Amino acid sequence: MSKTIEKSVTLASNSVSTDSRRGFLKGMFMSVAAAGVVAPVALKADDAAITEEAEWGVKLGFPVDKYGYGQRSPYEHNVVRRVTDLLSSGDMYASVAMCPIHELEGGIITPNGLFFNRSHGGTAIIDPNKYRLMIHGLIEKPIVLTLAQLKRYPSESRIHFIECPANGSAEWRGPQFNSIQFTKGMMSSAEWTGVKLSVLLEDLGVKPEAKWVLAEGSDNSEMGRTIPIEKIMDDAMLVWGQNGEALRPDQGYPVRLLVPGWEGNLNVKWLKRLEFGDKPWHAKEETSKYTMLQPSGKAIRFFWPMEVNSIITSPCPEKPWTDLKKGDVVEIEGLAWSGQGTIQHVDVSLDGGDNWTEASLKGLVLPKSWTRFSMIIKWDGKPLVLQSRATDDTGNTQPTINQEIAAVGVESVYHRNAICSWEVKANGEVNNVHVRG
Repeated sequence: MSKTIEKSVTLASNSVSTDSRRGFLKGMFMSVAAAGVVAPVALKADDAAITEEAEWGVKLGFPVDKYGYGQRSPYEHNVVRRVTDLLSSGDMYASVAMCPIHELEGGIITPNGLFFNRSHGGTAIIDPNKYRLMIHGLIEKPIVLTLAQLKRYPSESRIHFIECPANGSAEWRGPQFNSIQFTKGMMSSAEWTGVKLSVLLEDLGVKPEAKWVLAEGSDNSEMGRTIPIEKIMDDAMLVWGQNGEALRPDQGYPVRLLVPGWEGNLNVKWLKRLEFGDKPWHAKEETSKYTMLQPSGKAIRFFWPMEVNSIITSPCPEKPWTDLKKGDVVEIEGLAWSGQGTIQHVDVSLDGGDNWTEASLKGLVLPKSWTRFSMIIKWDGKPLVLQSRATDDTGNTQPTINQEIAAVGVESVYHRNAICSWEVKANGEVNNVHVRG
């Protein structure tokens, strides 16, 4: 093999060529039918107790008025966001809590309590009755809106992901975390409810010379970001709802800016003002923080959209195959996304990128949103190196690590979307490895 694998691994021999995909899928479905996804198991004598009343069935449960806000099962206590000092220098006021993307039970919606959280000065707690949003600058009718006044505008709901541009940053030089949560957990997806800015601005009027918008938060950091007017008028939204309820405080309650598909830091939380102008604000600060140094020594500036990307969520280091045995039928599943369009297809490799098979897309396939993909295999108990490679409807395809390095170098931690690899050992253990390709 010509590839370099960072960490010694043995590649699988049961690779699948793209040319034989139809035959492979036909054979795989026959195997599934023959094996049964859930094989019948004969009852043993000591299983007879299953027909008896369970301990939780011999007493009353909680009354319906026990909790004013529904609670999850106490047995799901391990499904939580996680933090690490390695990504925060110990300052949890300006840090990130990573989403457990491997624990999400299918679909493309992240529960509000698990949505990743990035803050620059802690979580602001805002009284909605005192909240005000100012829209000014090169506007025909500058205005200050209360939350109630903002909600009078026609609302709509849209499903989009938000991803920090540093998602995967720990991997920029080599495998760091043997964990999908810390490798790719700086992202989540939700159904957002609010008003499109283009609708609101039809009422207020934007002067022709307006080219940029400064969005500023009201939290301790007063984070401000500059956004071109074209994006504001395209699909940007002011949102107050998330997955059917009000925004959580750590997601910007009562109002945040949503800039679908673009860098997470542009989706300003606790939004207090939008100023329209003819030049970008904070240009020096934003350029120094959000540029990508190329091998030539030149830097890419203003590269807001998040690139096409994907990751296999099952198996992964936190969800290994240690309970499987040779001949078991198992589903390989993952997420794909693109800030530039809609996922067109996803290919999966079992052998570190030598051969690829197109996976099935599951459920909703929406622009600038997560897309689920799946492939069912019959595992022969031999080692694998699993990869996924997404392509969107703009024609962009995920690069290998070497292709990414050739294009943008290794000096930036932002926008790293190279193909990720999981080594599956013969015992089912799963490890994070780099296959440079």
